Amino acid sequence: MVVPATVGVLLIPTLISHRTGHHGINKVFGFTVNVVITIGMIASVALLIRELPTHRESATDLLLSAAFLWLTNILVFALWYWRLDAGGPHGRDKRFGHPNGAFLFPQMTMTPEAKTAGDAHSWSPNFVDYLFLAFNTSTAFSPTDAPALARWGKVLMMLQSLISLTVLVLLAARAVNIL
Repeated sequence: MVVPATVGVLLIPTLISHRTGHHGINKVFGFTVNVVITIGMIASVALLIRELPTHRESATDLLLSAAFLWLTNILVFALWYWRLDAGGPHGRDKRFGHPNGAFLFPQMTMTPEAKTAGDAHSWSPNFVDYLFLAFNTSTAFSPTDAPALARWGKVLMMLQSLISLTVLVLLAARAVNIL
């Protein structure tokens, strides 16, 4: 209950700083919220793994926990990718298009003619693009359409895949075994 309360308290100044246009402060609060959620998620995975040998959790509880942790993993890392890539959302909004970044999106490889024909000449990734990247990383344990170019992106994707693999192999497998 500590993590949701902490996030709730941190979201208030985050929203206020966003609404008032204080992007630097908003960025700090946004990263702080991400750190709190990430630590809470990793701690939850560790606590569930620690409790597995006690056999106190029912199959239903383990499956629900695994599903929520897997979903949280996707959302947390989508937020990380969105906040870190190419200067974050505010940095990307200041530029025309998205010529470079930590991830190679397919739109970045299009010829200028193809971009114009596809109305993608000013394309820049938004949160859904990073959500798709995070979903694929948690599901396929790899990027399916946007490889990581930056080392920090590769490290985050490895961590996300490791967490997802741990949740699926240990928690979900144990729940299925109980059934």
